[in-house]
Amino acid sequence: MINGITPYNTPKKFQQYSKPNSRPAAEPPASDSVPSSNNNLNLQPVKTSILYMNDIHGKMTNMERICSVTKAFDSMNLPGTDKLKLASGDVILGANFISNQVANNFLNWVGVSANALGNHELDVVPKNLAVLMDKANYKLLAVNATVAPSSPMYGKIGKSLIKEIDGNKYGIIGVAPSDMAERVKLNDSVKDIKIDDFNTTVKKVQDEVNNLKSQGINKIIVLSHSGLKHDKRLAAETEGIDVILGAHTHDLVQDVKSGENLLYSKSGEPVIITQAGKDGENIGILNLEFSKDGVITKAQNNLIKTRAFNRTLSSRAAVESIIGKPEVVGTVASTVDPPKERLIENNPDANIVVDAMRAELGTDIAVLNAGNIRGHFGVGNIDSRLVNDVTPFEDKILIGKLSEKELVDAIKVGGQSFTRTGHKPGIIIPSGLKYTMTDKGELVSLTFIDKSGAEHPIDVNNPGTERKYTVAMDDFFATGGDNYMPTNENPDFIIKKFDFDKNKLTCSYIKKLPQPMNIINDERVKIIPSSN
Repeated sequence: MINGITPYNTPKKFQQYSKPNSRPAAEPPASDSVPSSNNNLNLQPVKTSILYMNDIHGKMTNMERICSVTKAFDSMNLPGTDKLKLASGDVILGANFISNQVANNFLNWVGVSANALGNHELDVVPKNLAVLMDKANYKLLAVNATVAPSSPMYGKIGKSLIKEIDGNKYGIIGVAPSDMAERVKLNDSVKDIKIDDFNTTVKKVQDEVNNLKSQGINKIIVLSHSGLKHDKRLAAETEGIDVILGAHTHDLVQDVKSGENLLYSKSGEPVIITQAGKDGENIGILNLEFSKDGVITKAQNNLIKTRAFNRTLSSRAAVESIIGKPEVVGTVASTVDPPKERLIENNPDANIVVDAMRAELGTDIAVLNAGNIRGHFGVGNIDSRLVNDVTPFEDKILIGKLSEKELVDAIKVGGQSFTRTGHKPGIIIPSGLKYTMTDKGELVSLTFIDKSGAEHPIDVNNPGTERKYTVAMDDFFATGGDNYMPTNENPDFIIKKFDFDKNKLTCSYIKKLPQPMNIINDERVKIIPSSN
């Protein structure tokens, strides 16, 4: 018993198997029997099993694995138990409409009822997002979003959804991130769709909870793309919410722990918060029992590693019917482990991408924000799908001229990530530069490396403004995304624009490298302990 909640503590959880060629099995949690009849629903407890996902970030290979997880979930024999499948945003990612269609179809394939509006859903310009929503079998939700009447997205984002299963009604409310304007690069999405600050968001969520309760609904779930810190506030500052399926800060919230993800509302009722990490690496199943009054009395929170599940031929074929067959571009003979904290560590996989930008475009320097990298190159073949998995955003590539000061300022913005929740926005990954930074984000030294390999120190305390370097970058960075550069839709330092993304450059670059490749950590970004 945890302050009034009895967790399901049976070992019979949704199972994962790591043995080669074994088929993952699923078993329901042991619990008291609940009649499946709809008689006396107001008197009997209600059992619910929720499969939840968040921050998949367009990673197609993990989408294919999640398709296998959801099929196992669908086949679970849970007598008298309602099943829900829900997503909390950032499933869609990037500006490439073909990749967007895969993510949208994925949500249809797995059968989610609703998805919260995340910041990366707004990587898609409104006219294209509207096309996706017209083909969606799920509802896109954000109670705190205001859409301009002239926008193609007008009327396509709901506040909440009522889902009825065997006579039991669930209210599902969506919440978009209040820092949306900071997280989305300049495009028509942020002009057309405004998101409330968090204080206003809390009030709007409470209003929508009251609206649902006035309709007799006493089991309420919030799909929140606000981050764990805000989710805890939302739980404590409202009443009537039972579950918050979280996202945005990429936290891996395990089990049900009092004071951590089991909190209490203003009226003293339990609220459970979940979050399944990032990039579709995990998916969650939350098993609940509600009293006749809609109060949670039992809970079990299971996290499942998606790599324990296979990518089936049918799911791969479905994806490739949209994106086409992949092209093998190289082979990896040996590699190193990817960073544990990819936003604040040197990343050998990112180095390949940024080196490709510099080499293929012939610039002095190339820069890439660490948040752009969402995967890694393992031993074996590298094909175009894997490259897209590693760098899935599909922004446009640009060449600009930047001074030493502009480069130093951008690198220092990345350094702020060390002291921020979730380590966002992430450090700058360079090619043609190397730098040393403390684990508090203080830039210690910076060196420009010319095409001959000669090193030229840059004074980080008094960087120059006269000399200009040609720099390969993407339009997210150039226009002020994540505030690395000043916000400007048409920056004057741009000298050339291209209608393709870095993944095209990466494929071309890898083809030219000696094969098979060896991926190493060259420590171009060195993080040292702070003296403080």
